[in-house]
Order: sequence, then structure tokens, then C-alpha cells
Amino acid sequence: MAEKEAAYERFVWDNLKRNYLGNYLHGMLGMTGFRLVNAPTFLPAYLHLISGSNTVVGLGLALQQVGSVISPIFGATQIEHRTKVMPAAIWMGGLARVQIVGMAAAGWLLKGQSLIIAMMVFMFLFGLFMGTQRVVFGLLMAKVIPLSRRGRLQAWRNATGGLIAAILAWVAGKYIIEANLFGNGYSTTFALAALLTTTGLWALQMLLKEPEPPNLPKQQRFRDRIQDFPRLIMSDKGYMYFLIVQMLATASRIATPFYIIFVSASMELTGKTLGLLSLAFLGADTLSNLVWGYLGDKTGFRLVLLLSVVIWIAATALLLVSQTDASIFLAFFGLGAAQSGYMMAANTMILEFGTREEMPMRIAISSTAEGIMASTGPLIGGLVADHLGYNVVFGASIGFLVLALIVLLTVVKEPRTARLAAV
Repeated sequence: MAEKEAAYERFVWDNLKRNYLGNYLHGMLGMTGFRLVNAPTFLPAYLHLISGSNTVVGLGLALQQVGSVISPIFGATQIEHRTKVMPAAIWMGGLARVQIVGMAAAGWLLKGQSLIIAMMVFMFLFGLFMGTQRVVFGLLMAKVIPLSRRGRLQAWRNATGGLIAAILAWVAGKYIIEANLFGNGYSTTFALAALLTTTGLWALQMLLKEPEPPNLPKQQRFRDRIQDFPRLIMSDKGYMYFLIVQMLATASRIATPFYIIFVSASMELTGKTLGLLSLAFLGADTLSNLVWGYLGDKTGFRLVLLLSVVIWIAATALLLVSQTDASIFLAFFGLGAAQSGYMMAANTMILEFGTREEMPMRIAISSTAEGIMASTGPLIGGLVADHLGYNVVFGASIGFLVLALIVLLTVVKEPRTARLAAV
């Protein structure tokens, strides 16, 4: 077994440049398209435009998250026993991209109630396949990128991808959505996002060379793996507390779909405005990722998680009291920096708990837990916003983040340091 582990490590380092480039291009191009869809600007604004209802906006975002609740567990059971997971990555990633094409086509071909229903269906399926994709691509990165290089890889791919996304967001707002290009500016934006994400997936497929792990668990039934959840969570207290932080931070996204709708009371939501605020959100992603990645490699990602939650609290509070365009722009910048830091820290820390054999299921548990919280949050947020106002929604978001910060400060330890101390 020691010889097999050594051979596995040699394979990883011998193919690092090729796999690094593949992951970089996939992240830069693939995630650029997903940023355009997932940014809290275009999709919520489009849902509000076609429905006129905060509840529909919340329902759409909730359905997207419902799709990602069970699918990560299914994805983990399908790949944890396989020597090669790239074929599953192509299927799951490809099906996620098909849903973005569906959103674009629906905007061009449908109107009224039919358009709203179609968007709900495609958003649900998008979340479904994104849930499995997160497990598969998380495992792929863990297999081919050494721990000491993951932060800087994510830093540069997120920074360059964020830069492209920020520029495209501004162009999409000003020249595509405002001009209603090709009859529906939002559909054109979604189609552009699908093209970018597909190009990134092709690059990864062509470049990545995947090693075969020396030790793999036996294939188990879906039901058996679900029954194994309590043991997986309780056997590692560090992971259990980290999971609580993830759930609280995800619950705070109750306000995310309503950031852009909230500011419509202070500024007119033209295509130019959407572009500028998307530029602020995604531009912060670009600039902050370089800091988050290198800081995480140097100190571990607990500090990145802590700082991102603090900035998230401050930016949400600023948006709540903002009265000027400049302060709103600054709040969106802070939200972009905070959420990019949170995503990088959460996605990297999860790879550092427990054993390699249990990694797919740990990723699945976290994805499912986040999906449960994220699916109920937007729907509840929409109902609360319609009946009690946005102040209550934003206040609840800040409350969840403060609780996450308390748990993080008191009981969550840096997994990298804890593992070295145990050795």
C-alpha cells in the first residue's frame, strides 16, 4: 500500500502542469458562465420582470436549491468506488449546461405563465445537476491538485474568470439587456453563459489526466450511505462544527435574491444599472480571490472563512442603510468579495477533513445540508419581503451570519493545523 501511495503521489506531481492548466481553464471559462447565471442580479431581476412578484423570485431560487439537496448524495454513491470519475464529470457538467440553454430558449420562445413555469423547471434541473457536479469536480481537484497548490489555483482561475465575468456583466447590462439584443437581452446573456461554460468543460476533458487511487471503498446502496451519515458527521467533530457554520452561512442567503430588487427603491433598474452592480459584485470576486487564495495556502482556509463572514455582515448592513449610488456599489463590492471568499474557503476546507476514501460523501453531505437551507431561505424570504418588508429579511440574514461567526470563532479549528498536530 505504501508503494501504491508513493506511485499515486508521483503521478500527481508528474502531471501537475497539465492538470493545473486544465483546472485553470475550466474554472476561468466554465465558472465565468455560471457567475453570470448565479450572480444576484440578472436572474432575480429577470424573474421579477416576467412575474412582478417577490414570491416567484424566491420560489425560483428555492427550486434551484431543492434540486441540489438529494443529487449530491446520488452523485457521491456513483463515483466514490470508481477509479476514474472524469466520465461522470462530463455527463453531469454537460447536463447542467443544457439547463442554461433551456432558460435562454424559454425567453425567446415563450411568454406569460408558460415562460414562468419553464424558468422554474429549468432552474430546478439546473440545481439538480449542479449538485452532482459539485461533488464530482471537487473530488477531481482533490485527486490531481496537491493541497499546497489548491489555494493559488483557485485564486488565479477565479480572478481571471471573475474579471471576464465582470466585464461581460457590464457589457451584457449595457449593450445586450438594455438594447434587448436578438429580441430578448436576458436570453442572449444566458446563451453566452452556456457557451462559456461549455468551452471550459471541453478544455478540462482534453487536458486532465486522472490517477487511479490505491484504495477505494466498495460500492454501496444509496439507502445505506444515507444511513451512514450520522457516523460520518459525528466521527469528526471538526467537520461537524464546520458543517454547522456552512448551514448558518447558507441560511443567511435568505436575502441574496432580493439585493437587486431592494436597491430598485433607490435607483432605476436599467440595463446599465444591472451591468454596473454586476461589475461591482464580480469585480470584487476578481480582486479578492488573489488575496483569499494565497492567504489560504499560507495560513489555512479557516482565516479566509472568518474574514469573509465578517465582510458579509458589514456589506449586508451597508446595503440595508445605503442611500446613495456609491454606497450601494460599495455594498455589492463587499458582498462579492465576501461570497467569493466563503465559497473558496468552504470548498477547500471540506477536502481537508477525514480520509480520502470518505471525501466524496463528505462533499455530498455538505452540499445537501447547504441545499436544504438554501432551498427554504429564498422562498421564506420572498414571503417575508412581501408581507413584512426587506428590512426583516436583511436583519435575519445578518443574524444567521453572526451565529456562524460565533461558532467559527469558538469551536472550529483549522483542519490543516489539527491534522499536523495529530501526526
